[in-house]
Amino acid sequence: MKKFLLLVVMLLTMNFSACGVDKPAQNDSDKIKIVTTIFPAYDWTREIIGDETNFDLTLLGGTGVDLHSFQPSAQDIMKISTCDVLICVGGESDDRISDALKQSTNKNLVVVKLLDVLGDKILTENHDGHVENDEHVWLSLKNAQILCEKISDVLIKADPSHEKIFRTNVAAYNEKLAALDEKYRETISAAPVKTILFGDRFPFRYLCDDYGLKYFAAFAGCSAETEASFETIKFLADKVDELKLPCVLTIEGTNHKIAETIIANTAGKSQKILVLDSMQSVADGNYLSTMTKNLEVLREALSK
Repeated sequence: MKKFLLLVVMLLTMNFSACGVDKPAQNDSDKIKIVTTIFPAYDWTREIIGDETNFDLTLLGGTGVDLHSFQPSAQDIMKISTCDVLICVGGESDDRISDALKQSTNKNLVVVKLLDVLGDKILTENHDGHVENDEHVWLSLKNAQILCEKISDVLIKADPSHEKIFRTNVAAYNEKLAALDEKYRETISAAPVKTILFGDRFPFRYLCDDYGLKYFAAFAGCSAETEASFETIKFLADKVDELKLPCVLTIEGTNHKIAETIIANTAGKSQKILVLDSMQSVADGNYLSTMTKNLEVLREALSK
């Protein structure tokens, strides 16, 4: 009888193990591979996916890589050529990944180009007679909501079984984007100053257009220039004095030399230098937290 009971216990134990108590983790090769070329798209996609584990999400080049100086490595090219979904800006900055796309081994690869999604909402800029699309579309909270909806649709097509989860996640995230958008509108509407001045490149045209801000800048958004002429410095310094601006703005990752020179040429020479994060290179935080910090910077920049 004891031997019989022992046998029953052993069989039951084996049966529970076979029923998936120690179910093995999903093989990475079975996951849906998504590659993004910019941090905002990576962060949006991460928010929409939520806790689902059947995706392998990669930010090309990793965090901390500047959009304008990025050159894909052999490993990056491999990721692009074998992914299922590629989310990219879709402008001239993506020319460097065009060869990798040609080498793609996935005939069903889905490429999401942010500029194509936004269509006639795209702004242009003129570089010495050459008109280019302004690629910094992620710096508009309104654009972000449209792009998140598109990413959600793509995820649903890739994994229809989790449609409800993706729709719930994107709706919740877009509510947060809309709430922050309203905070921007209220803050800028109430601000005594309506102009910002950049001693740097200027990738914030979408943001300024959204809230009716005027701006002056040393260079256009994607300019490769690093030195401003004396005429440019003098013009910007005079504008600071004329408009009584409390600060000069720059973007992240620069040495702020031009901003310092502008301030040195103003009458008061006492303006602060403030930094707005363009998320062309992001190492910490997330999209919402970065845009929230940018709002606080603008609040100070538009004060008297």
